Amino acid sequence: MLTYQYDQAYEHFHASDKPFETGEYEACVFSYIDFGGANLTDFNFSGCVFEHCNLSGVRLDGAILRDCQFHHCKMLGLRFETCNTLIFSVSFADCLLDHSSFYQLKLKKMPLQRCSLKEVDFTEADLSEVNFADCNLMDALFDRTILEKANFTTAQYYRIDPNTNNIKKAKFSLDGLPGLLSSYNIEIL
Repeated sequence: MLTYQYDQAYEHFHASDKPFETGEYEACVFSYIDFGGANLTDFNFSGCVFEHCNLSGVRLDGAILRDCQFHHCKMLGLRFETCNTLIFSVSFADCLLDHSSFYQLKLKKMPLQRCSLKEVDFTEADLSEVNFADCNLMDALFDRTILEKANFTTAQYYRIDPNTNNIKKAKFSLDGLPGLLSSYNIEIL
């Protein structure tokens, strides 16, 4: 039997000590929860907020993340493309998302603020109109990625090949030009 929880607050515990029941969680707030390595396969999170949580290594196979917000969360190595992608909508602020993957996801206008996105895989993702506000994109992978109208003006350390990505009307700062021209093996002085 699947559980249904609405408008509940969960805080300060380790999910391995007290696992969550598979089911639907709507408008719930999760604060200071260590989900590290948990299996959230087929969970349904709708309108939930995660604050100061550790979700590193969590399995998300078939999970629904609809209108979920993540603030100050550690989310290393997550494979978001294994979620239910038909209704996938999330926002991230002040999160560590290093080594995660958004392969082939439609993330148009997804809010991203002050996040670490080191070595994140954005291959074939639709990142149209995403604002990478103060994000660290060191070694992030952009390959056949749709970046139309994306904003990189305050992003750092990105490398994007204009020949293999759609960057029509994307915004870049003058300081970010080396990240656009690195595939040409030229020196910018």
